[in-house]
Order: sequence, then structure tokens, then C-alpha cells
Amino acid sequence: MMNSLLEIVWDSGSPPPLVHLAFKFLYIITKVRGYKRFLPLFPHEVRDLQPVLDMLAKQNPRDPETWETRYMLLLWLSMICLIPFDLARFDGNLVSLEGQARQPTMDRILDMAKCYLVVSDKARDAAAVLVSKFIVRPDVKQSRMADFLDWMLSMLSKSSSQTMEGTVIVNGMLQALVNTAFPLKDCWVYAATVLECLDSCKLSESNQMVLRKLGMKLVQRLGLTFVKPKVAKWRSAQGAAVQNQKREVSPAEADDDDEEYDIPAEIENVVEQLLVGLKDKDTIVRWSAAKGIGRITGRLPKELADDVIGSLLDCFSFQETDNAWHGGCLALAELGRRGLLLPSRIPDVVPVMLKALTYDEKRGACSVGSNVRDAACYVCWAFARAYEPAELIPFISHISSALVIAAVFDRDVNCRRAASAAFQENVGRQGTFPHGIDILTAADYFAVGNRVNCYLTISVYIAGFSEYTQPMIDHLVNMKINHWDSVIRELSTKALHNITPQAPEYMANVVLPRLLPLSVGSDLHTRHGAILACAEITHALFCTLIEKLSLSKMPFRGDPIISGWQWLINDSLRHLTLVSSAARQHIKESAVSALAALCNEFYINERGEADPALQDELVTQYVSELQNSEEMIRCGFSRALGALPRFLLKGRLQQVLEGLKKVTVISPEDVSFAEARRDALIAIAKVCQTVGVKGDGCQQEFVCRDNVDQIYATLLTGVTDYTTDSRGDVGGWVREAAMSSLMEVTLLLVQNEAELINASICKQIMCWLAQQSAEKIDKFRAHAGSVFLTLLHFDHPAVPHIPHREELERIFPRWEKETLNWNAASEAFPRITQLLGLPAYQYHVLLGLSVSVGGLTETTLRYSAQSLFDHMKKIQSDPSALGSFCETLLKVFEDNLRNDRVSVPLLTMLDQMLANGCFDMFTEQENHPFPLKLFTLCKEEIKRSKDIRKLRSSIGVFCGLIQFRGDMREKVFFQLFLLLCHPFPIIRKTTASQVYEMLLTYSDVVDPAIMEQAMAILSDTNWEAELPVVRERRNCLCDLMRVPRPQLVAKVRWECAPGAAFSMELSLRMFPASCRTRGMAEAAA
Repeated sequence: MMNSLLEIVWDSGSPPPLVHLAFKFLYIITKVRGYKRFLPLFPHEVRDLQPVLDMLAKQNPRDPETWETRYMLLLWLSMICLIPFDLARFDGNLVSLEGQARQPTMDRILDMAKCYLVVSDKARDAAAVLVSKFIVRPDVKQSRMADFLDWMLSMLSKSSSQTMEGTVIVNGMLQALVNTAFPLKDCWVYAATVLECLDSCKLSESNQMVLRKLGMKLVQRLGLTFVKPKVAKWRSAQGAAVQNQKREVSPAEADDDDEEYDIPAEIENVVEQLLVGLKDKDTIVRWSAAKGIGRITGRLPKELADDVIGSLLDCFSFQETDNAWHGGCLALAELGRRGLLLPSRIPDVVPVMLKALTYDEKRGACSVGSNVRDAACYVCWAFARAYEPAELIPFISHISSALVIAAVFDRDVNCRRAASAAFQENVGRQGTFPHGIDILTAADYFAVGNRVNCYLTISVYIAGFSEYTQPMIDHLVNMKINHWDSVIRELSTKALHNITPQAPEYMANVVLPRLLPLSVGSDLHTRHGAILACAEITHALFCTLIEKLSLSKMPFRGDPIISGWQWLINDSLRHLTLVSSAARQHIKESAVSALAALCNEFYINERGEADPALQDELVTQYVSELQNSEEMIRCGFSRALGALPRFLLKGRLQQVLEGLKKVTVISPEDVSFAEARRDALIAIAKVCQTVGVKGDGCQQEFVCRDNVDQIYATLLTGVTDYTTDSRGDVGGWVREAAMSSLMEVTLLLVQNEAELINASICKQIMCWLAQQSAEKIDKFRAHAGSVFLTLLHFDHPAVPHIPHREELERIFPRWEKETLNWNAASEAFPRITQLLGLPAYQYHVLLGLSVSVGGLTETTLRYSAQSLFDHMKKIQSDPSALGSFCETLLKVFEDNLRNDRVSVPLLTMLDQMLANGCFDMFTEQENHPFPLKLFTLCKEEIKRSKDIRKLRSSIGVFCGLIQFRGDMREKVFFQLFLLLCHPFPIIRKTTASQVYEMLLTYSDVVDPAIMEQAMAILSDTNWEAELPVVRERRNCLCDLMRVPRPQLVAKVRWECAPGAAFSMELSLRMFPASCRTRGMAEAAA
């Protein structure tokens, strides 16, 4: 590409616009790759010098349209000028033909550079590069460097950065000096003069950020020329190792000679300017100053370097601005990264770093300091690489706690992620952070991106580690509840509520006494946060307090305070909707535990019974709340009923069970109340365990013959809950609870009166569990499998009436009960598909497999399909087994017709089974009933459907059915040709594509004489065109293959009586021509 563009440039016949266009393309390449990578690709031979100089001389420096050309020519010249020949050799006879003296090549190049250093476009940058490479040539350095530097310094001193023109000139001079500063190490005598001129310009007072940045870069590079280029031997070993990995240290730098040498006085000036630069208002200037501090300190003796660090620590005063703190943190990180912060300085630096991690200064309606906190995380990251673990051991607890707090509680996502990255670096390199891996797993880079999740979920997990609990609480109380952002204040108080169970004594004895005075303070933000915090902590403590006081048997029996406690528990259960979802479960459990303890201690009399009036009031009130319109209230009181002791349930069992049963029933008004149904099912099992079992007992007091069927019916209903909403498969929560409750009730009956379990109930339980064990969601499949094996292998005593027990124990040996990983599809499906051979389980397992094989999850789909196909291969030679399987398959399809949860994946599964030859036994028989019935069901399933996925799956099934002989083929072709004119273009296109593949696969279904023509129509037609065009091509295909053309049904209108009429429009359904008249007649009749 570059050679092609340069050919245009070299061609003398190329018009100027074309040459400019070529240079513009070259500039674009340079912009993408960077000029440093691009420069060596330019031709740079001796013969190129004069032509490039001549082209550059012809350019107009002020033409705004061709600046790319000038930029590229200057860069090109900067590469050519590196040729290792004295430029005087190119001059020859300097007298021209006209007798006038010609300008030497060296002067021409310098004049070009001077001209373009003062322009306002991009060519100024290229001119600075040219100067940096040209001025250090030995011949130029000897004869022109001094004069050129004088010119640059005079231009710099005469120009003012307060005017636009002066800013352009100063910018050009500074760029040239910055790029030339490193070569000046061989001529350091000029450095003092340049530094003095730079001081007189007072660039730090300029309002131009670019000029201040260039000035800072020039100062640090000048400073490096005043000190020897050697690496400090006093660096920390770890920091030195990290730096030495990045570059090869020269022999001079690695010299072990400890010879002292005098440091020029200019170094003090340089360091002072860099320290001032750390406080600049622009980040890029502060960053440049920080890197300069790091580079120069690395060449200073240990004592002087320590003085620099001492001056740097002065930036961390609360009299300084956030700019100074940010610059100071960047400098500390640079020093730490280079190993220049010795371990002796760690006690001075760590407190400063910890303050910077929480730096937040109020400015008007907001605050500043996020950049300081981000830079402080960089310091922690650098320290992890700079020090040995033993050197940081005394400070590990403080640093780890501060980083965790920043990662979880910082307001800004970039700071949370920076803290998480620093914590990860420390865990990896230091290995001394408490519970580092566990915390990293919960608070990784992506997890901390969600602020609400950080405050309400991750913080609770981390607070579970005692090393972090108190620092997190203290931070929330000291820094966050008085935050200017109301969202942060509210999140902080909710976090305190959630963390309270981790440290209830500390909250009650330390935190609340600190918050109470703040709640009446003068600052509005502090008062608001303190009041909210007091409320949240008190709320979290009270239920625990009631439970503990009840268990302590305090002498409050008959005291009015008991009514207050009962009211508080009821109020907590009624207001769960006002609590964050993360804390809701904990509050519910705390309230229920407190209720159980309160009832057991204060509501029972000496005879072990409850006061009838109290019992009636409590049970009736709780049962009535089960029909509340708020889902969370139903949840709370369901669990409360499940926690009631036996003496309160005595004589009220049926009332409680009926109330809980109503919660489990799905109605249009509460279809999304999955959590309420889940808690009701859990409560039913708890109630049964509480009251116990007595076969001949009263149904108002025990689980007995009269109510056991009702209990099982309610629990089995829960296993069929497949409700979905915006949260996903919320019915899964209900199914999981139902399976657990079925197991608990069954084991309760088995251990007491096993005869209450009849064969029908046991079969239903095991079949539903088998179905759930074959479904697609790993979590629920694993739970179902665990319950299934628990019931199968329970032997104290064994569960009666389990169908095919011996075969099940062979498929699932007892020793695999704990080791079988149901979460892994590769382990679960090969086992569960073996149940297809057991008649009692075949229907339910196939129903579950249909959802898995036709699902979207790749791993589940792969292993479930492979296991199913393996089973089909085993029964291919057994007509009876295959026939039974097909009957069950049709039964599953028929029972779930129009149930998209099952029918859509079932169609996908059927497509795969037909493609894999699972029914090849039937293909040789004419008009076998299985494909005919399957065709009818598929046709009925897609009737009036607008589901794209369903329609596309059905196309595959229809194409697969073409392999069966008899009348089936004409019906399939007719149905496919109907779909070729479907209203949805994607369906028409998919049908054409799959019919084409079908004809290639089953070539015997079409006369070979018309095969080529039929396939040409299918492949050449644009099936996404307008319907009239598509219909014409479809009809040609029908005629060619002798399939009746589908016909549109006309509208029919009947007159009923004079003045009254009604019309019935038959939808635009298509029928064969032979059926059209009969269909119209039947409709008219």
C-alpha cells in the first residue's frame, strides 16, 4: 500500500491534487499506527534527500488544504537526514549557473525546520521531530547546534503565551526542545541555559494545558542531563527486580561503584518545579510531573532521594487541594513501582495512602476526590509489586480493609474497580490478605460494577469475615451516612441493616450510641443518615432481641410488653415490601424465629395448652393475611404459620392447611406471586412436622388418613408450576420448594405410619421427580435428582411402593448417591434416559427430556440429545419397545398441544430424531399410523401461530416426515407449499431452503425427470419478494410436482332477515382445490 502511494508521489506526471491525496492516505496510516512505527518504512537513501527537500520547498506553509502533505514530507525528511554522510558533500560547488551562491543543504533543512516550527497546524509536530533528529548529527552539532539553540531560546523568550500567535510559537519551540533534551546529555552545558530561559517564561502560570505539559516534560528531561545515568543501588530488591524485567540494565547503570559525586544546584530547581507540577489543575500535567519525580529520584543518592520523598509527603495536607493529593498519589505510585520507596518509609506513607483511599471533599452540591481515590488504588497496586510480603505484614490488615471498603462502598464505579484490581494484585503477589481468594470471587471486576449489589449483597458476604466486619461498619457510620448524595446515604443505612446480624453486640453497644447524638445534629445530611441508620439497625436488632429474651425465659408472662413484641413481629412481616430484596429473607427468618420463641415461652399455660381466645385471634389473623393483595405479606405470614408451635395448631390444623392451600392456587390476579406459593409449600411441610402423624387421629390435630391425600395433592400441584415473568422461570422456586416438602412429608410418614402412603401417591412423586431430573435448568435438575435418590435409598425404613425399585437401584447404585453430579449434563442425562425403558417413568422422563433436547443451552442440548439417541439405538431392533415409545411420544405431544413451553422444544427434538433415523423401522411400511398422527399434531400445533421459532421447527419436522411412504408424502408437500406462501418472509425463505435440502437427502420422493427443474425454482426464486410473485412461483412448483394448488377461501355473507344481516369472514386459509367447494358448502351449512 505504501509503495503504491509513493509511486504516485515520485511520478512527475501526477497532478498536485492526486499527490496531496496520496499524502493524505499516508497520514491516515500514520495516525493509525503511530509515526514512530511508520518512519522506518520511508525510503531513506542518499538519492532521496534532494527530491524531498525540493518538494517541501514548493509547499505553501499557510495552505490549510495541504497540511497532510507538509506533515508527511517533514517526517520523511527527518528519516532521510539520518544518513551517515557529511551534508557538505551534497553541496558541491555552491555557485549556481547564474553566478549566485546556493544555500548549503544543512542550512536549507534548518530553515525549513524554523519555518514550520511556528505554523499553527500539525506540521509543527513533524518539524519538532525533524529538529530532534537533525540537530544531533555530528556535523550539525558541531557547527549549527549553538546557533539553533540560541534562536529557539530567543523565540521562546520573546513570545508570550497569552496571545494565540505567541502560544503557537512557544508550543513549537517547547516541542523541539523536549525532543532534543535527551541528546543534550552529551552537551549538558546547554541544559542550564535552557532551564534558565524556561524559568523566565513562567509556563506554570499559563492557562494553556499543552504548554504546561510540555514545560513539565522539558524540565524533567533537563533534570536527567544533570545527573549520571545510573540506577540507584539502594532501591528495594523487589522493585528493582520488577524494573529489571522491563529493560536491560547497561553496564554503566549496573556498576557497583559507590563513588559519590556532586549534584548540580540546578537539580533542586528541577525537583521544585516538578513538585509544583504535581499540584497542577490538569491531570496530564500532574502525571508528567509524577513520572519526572520517579525518574530523577532513581538517579539521586539515597539521602537526597529521601529528602524528595519528604517534600512529596507535604502534598498530603488537608490544606492542599485535591489536585495536590492526586499528584502526590501518582508520584508515590511511581516511586513505589520503581522500588524507590524504601521499607523505612512505609510507616509514613501507608497512613497517607489510607486517607487518600477515602478522600472525598464537598464542593457545592457535589464532591471531588474520585481521581484521588483512583490514584490511591494505583499506589496500593504498585506497593504489591514493590515490597516483599514480610515488609508489609504490619500494615496488611489496614490496607486490605481499606481496599475492600473502596471496592464495595465507593460511589464511583471506576474507583470500585480500581480497588478490586489492587486487591487482586495484592492477593496474587503478597498472598497475605485475609480470605483474599474468597473475597475476590465475590467482588471481582464485574461484580463491583453494580453499586446496589455492592452495598446490599457483596458487603454482607465480606462482613462475614471477622477481619473486615468492624472496619466496614465504622466506614459506613463515619463516612457514608452523612454523604452528600442521598442515594449513598440510603444504601449505607440498608447495608448497616444487613450487616447487623454479623455484629449485633457492636451495633448495640458502640454504633447506636454514636448515631443517636448525630440524629439531632445541625447538619441536614448527617441528621438524615443517622435517623435512617438508627431505624435500620434497630429494626434488625429487635427481632433478634425478642428471640433471645424469649429463650432466656425472662419473667414477662402476662406483661403488656408481650403484646408489644407480638405487634413488632407482625409489623415486620407486614412491611417486608419496604425492605430491600437482599435483606428481606433475613428479616423474614428473624421475625419467624422470634415468633416461635415468643409463643413457646409466653403463650403456653401450665397444662401445655394455649389460651383459646389468643389462639383463635392469632391463627385467624394469620390465615386472613394469606389472602392479602401484597405478595410479601403472604410470604411472611405463610412462614409464620409454619413456625407456630403444636399447641397453637391443635384444633386449627385444617384451617391452617386450607389457608395455605389457597395461597398455592394460581389465579389470574396472583399468577406472579411465585414467592408466596413457595413459602406456603414450605410452611405446609413445617406444619406437618410440627403436628406429627397419627393414622387414626383427628384431622384437626394430626396428619392422618383424612387429610394426607389433601396435603399430597397440594404439594404435587406445586411441582407443575412453570410460571414465568420478567424475572425468568419463577415457577422454579415453587417446584424446588414442592420437591423439598414432598420429601420431608414422605420421610415423616415413612418413619411413623408408612401405610398412609398409597401406591398411587408414591408413583406420582417419583415420576414428577424423574421429570424434573430430566429438565434443562441445572439447579432444579440437581435438586430433583438429590430428592429422588434420597427417597430411593432411604432405609429407616424404606419408602414403600416405589415403582421399579430394583431397576432404579441398578441404574443409581447407593454408593453414587453422594458422588453423582446432577449439575453436570454429561453425568445426569446418560442415567436419567435409562428410565425411558421403565413403563411407569417413560411419559414423565420423555416430557422432561423434550424440554432439554429442544432447548437452547449448548451443553444441556448436546448431552441430553446424545443420551436420547443412544436409547433409541438400543430399541431399534425391538418393535414392541419402539412402538411403546412412539405412543408415549404422541401422548406427550397431544397433552401439551399449544403449550409453547413444551411444544416448541418438542418440535425441535422431533426434527433431530427424524434426521437421526430414530424411526427408520416405520419408513418401509405404507401409511404407518405413527407419522400420520404426528403430522396431524404438528399441523394442529402451528395452526394460526405467529411464533417464528415454532414455525421454523415445524418445517424441519414436515421435511423429516417425507421419508415415510404412502399418502403422507402428498400431505407433507401440500403443507410445505402452504408455508412457501406464509405471510412471514423468513418462514418462506426457511421453507424453501429446507425443502431444497430435503430433495437432496430424499431424492426418491420426486421423479428424477423434474428434480433439476424443481430445485432450480427453489434456489433461484426470491422467496422474500411480494406474495403475488411468490405465489406464482409456488404454483409452478405445485403443477410440476402434481400437488394440488392451495386456494384462497372467499368471504361469505348471509342475509338473515330484512333489515338485518351478519357476515362471517373465513380467514385467508388455503385449501386444496378439490376440497374448496366442499369446505364452502360445509361453512354455508
